[in-house]
Amino acid sequence: MPRCDHCDSHVSDRFARVFADDHGRVRACPNCSANAGIAEVSLDRIAK
Repeated sequence: MPRCDHCDSHVSDRFARVFADDHGRVRACPNCSANAGIAEVSLDRIAK
């Protein structure tokens, strides 16, 4: 059961396949970031 590394909310397997990094970590989800900016928020959180 994949979870967001930032807010620990459950995400679907489908969401994780699309937005997880190469190590399977989901750094942003609809619960902790705007839907339109999930990819950008993920990249920003990786950089920090």
